[in-house]
Amino acid sequence: MQSLAEFHFLRAGYLLFLIPITILWWRLRPRKSAAQKLPDGIAPHLSAALLLGADDRRRVYPIDLAMLAALLITLAVSGPTWSRATNPLIADTAPLVIALKVTDSMEQTDLTPTRLERAKYKITDMITARSGAQTALIAYAGSAHQVAPLTEDPNILRPLLEGLVPAVMPQQGDVASIALDLALNILESNETPGSVLFVLDDLEPSQAQGFDSQGFDVFFLTMLPDGARIVQLDNLSNATVVPFTPDDQDINRLNRRIQSAYADALDDDDRLDWTDQGWLLAWPAAFLCLLWFRKGWVIRWAVLACILAIPSGPAQAAGWRDWFLTPDQQGQVAMNQKRYGDAADLYQEPYHRGYAMLKAGRYPEAAEVFAQIDTAEAAFAEGLARIRNREYRPAIAAFETALDRRPGWPEAEHNLEVARAILEFVETTREQSDTGEEAGIGADDTVFDNEDSKGAQTTIQAPKDGAEGLSADQWISAIDTDMQDFLRNRFLLDNQALNQ
Repeated sequence: MQSLAEFHFLRAGYLLFLIPITILWWRLRPRKSAAQKLPDGIAPHLSAALLLGADDRRRVYPIDLAMLAALLITLAVSGPTWSRATNPLIADTAPLVIALKVTDSMEQTDLTPTRLERAKYKITDMITARSGAQTALIAYAGSAHQVAPLTEDPNILRPLLEGLVPAVMPQQGDVASIALDLALNILESNETPGSVLFVLDDLEPSQAQGFDSQGFDVFFLTMLPDGARIVQLDNLSNATVVPFTPDDQDINRLNRRIQSAYADALDDDDRLDWTDQGWLLAWPAAFLCLLWFRKGWVIRWAVLACILAIPSGPAQAAGWRDWFLTPDQQGQVAMNQKRYGDAADLYQEPYHRGYAMLKAGRYPEAAEVFAQIDTAEAAFAEGLARIRNREYRPAIAAFETALDRRPGWPEAEHNLEVARAILEFVETTREQSDTGEEAGIGADDTVFDNEDSKGAQTTIQAPKDGAEGLSADQWISAIDTDMQDFLRNRFLLDNQALNQ
């Protein structure tokens, strides 16, 4: 029904050709004459044989096939469409901000082991089901905090999600409306329309007004046993509520609803072109045109031409596609089927080839391709590839180049800030570890325990042969940080910044 509502013609002026086609069809189609009548006195069984064309009982004439083909061709040229075309600059899956309620009520054990733990499992399943899509995470209780920005990497979200417990929240309470404002701010920084999902077990009545005033569709996953309802959500006109289920039905239902809302939003996105679906009518029109040939030498020469058109040499399983689709079109088919590696090998257009390599995880190759394109979008994509390949300094340079080419680009500014923060974190951690403070090895010479001249002399010799410096990945992996302490301190700093 949604596709039917969006149906229209890209080149509606060509529909005027339907008028002469209809007139020609009406004028040229044979008609049986009702005026033919023999004189009286002829036997009825002989009269039918004497009438011209009396035995012609055909209902379909060649002119019918010709005019039907002309009708289909006219409709195809008019450009029927009902959906937007994909764009590599815009994600093919809706960005999603997940707001998780982290309160004492979520520690109840009516959902084993607790509501909060089951909520974490559901969020993990949601992230897995949305592989390759951008997801952000918010935690809220008496205050709301951004845990992770929009990211396609589930490895960033999972450890942060595990550290969320009520003890890390600075204040107890329920500020769901503030969490919604924070989620909308995250989505506003992204050019692609997205959705907000709340995972909760209750909603304060005073907070419900904040949802109605936004005029924005919000999704809710209620963490209550036996599909129990939250009365406050029933009164929200813009809420899609999905109750908890022990299996994946709730996650599948949410994904369908979120993707449907995303498709509706893209239909209103003027940055996307409409997909010309006229080619669907070209195939039946071509089949009807084949029926025009008489049985004889014409069809035999057509078969011979098809045989000669077959390329010589070794047969290839997918060689037939080259007869109908260009390499870029074949690459787009592979992208639509999420065969990113095949798409990267098929694409010839540089930006699309680099984007497919980025989606396939071939980050060094993607970065090299984007570096050869002189556009702000290419520099931005190069920065993404560099930062995922742990090349933080080149990533910073790429984002700076993107800002030079398009000043004030919010996404590039945000990613530049993130890349600089990661680089500073890595270098600070390496400097601390170089002193041995984090590793616990101390000095590499001699250590005395003899404050009162009573201690025994102890010598610790650090190994020097074959010692090699650790990479940035190894330094990060060696950090043993309590995630709950990290989140608690971060949320406290957030509150202090708000109160200043």
